[in-house]
Amino acid sequence: MPIKYDKLLKLLEEKGYTSYRIRKEKILGQATLTAIKNGTGGLDHRSIARLCKALDCQPGDIMEYVEEPEE
Repeated sequence: MPIKYDKLLKLLEEKGYTSYRIRKEKILGQATLTAIKNGTGGLDHRSIARLCKALDCQPGDIMEYVEEPEE
């Protein structure tokens, strides 16, 4: 997947967000969070907006484009 969420996972940890807190505050669902951690899923614009509001950041602070090697 060309969009990586490593920045998001690091920022969540720095700001003290646990999986439980993320679900409790309805920022992301468990399936979405698991998919992001496994690198198999992405975020829609509503989820990005909720994360940016909760973390007081911009979209570029939580994700980045990483070009995949051609096969």
